Amino acid sequence: MISIFEKILIKLHDLPLKVLEKIVMSLPAFRFIKETKNTQTPITFKMWYNQRIRGNNRYCYWPTHASSLIVNPKNIYAGVETCPGYMPGCYIQGIGKIYIGDYTQIASNVGIISANHDLYDNRQHIPGDVTIGKYCWLGMGVLIMPGVVLGDNTVVGAGSVVTKSFPDGNCIIAGNPARLIRELDREKCVQHKSAHEYNGYIPSEKFTEYRKKHLNI
Repeated sequence: MISIFEKILIKLHDLPLKVLEKIVMSLPAFRFIKETKNTQTPITFKMWYNQRIRGNNRYCYWPTHASSLIVNPKNIYAGVETCPGYMPGCYIQGIGKIYIGDYTQIASNVGIISANHDLYDNRQHIPGDVTIGKYCWLGMGVLIMPGVVLGDNTVVGAGSVVTKSFPDGNCIIAGNPARLIRELDREKCVQHKSAHEYNGYIPSEKFTEYRKKHLNI
């Protein structure tokens, strides 16, 4: 969903970047740039410009890196301060539905796949919804396969291929295929919150309404 302000600014894309940045930073609708500055996924002017003006993953409601690819963002729920594809080289495939909870961190080159090709007709896809809980951490190069459910506070080691679910969470998993490495003490897992909460570019208090209007999940 592109806001009316962004539609106007797209027409002004030939302006020098410094001028455009000054205009953007003066508008109340773009306060997310200042309010996310000290979070784990700060939204910079450059990131917003590359995405919403230049068109890299333009229709995602959360910030993404220019080198990441997001397929069908209407099927993807991204929680508070959770931005799949924020880091370089990610592939987030929302043919099926993907749900990712609040404050989950996703490293570079992560793939989250929610549908596989049919074995007998590779033109067809078989969806398998993916659910990832709150306060999870997916290390670099992780691949999450269709149908996987990961509970809250799941840490996935770098390079892991997750083919089965770990719904209870509070654990470290790693390997190919991923297996349980260590259980975590639930009481020690910090449920932190930021002063200003956003689901991507959207203030969290407005996200329920946005979700009803624009998402399939």
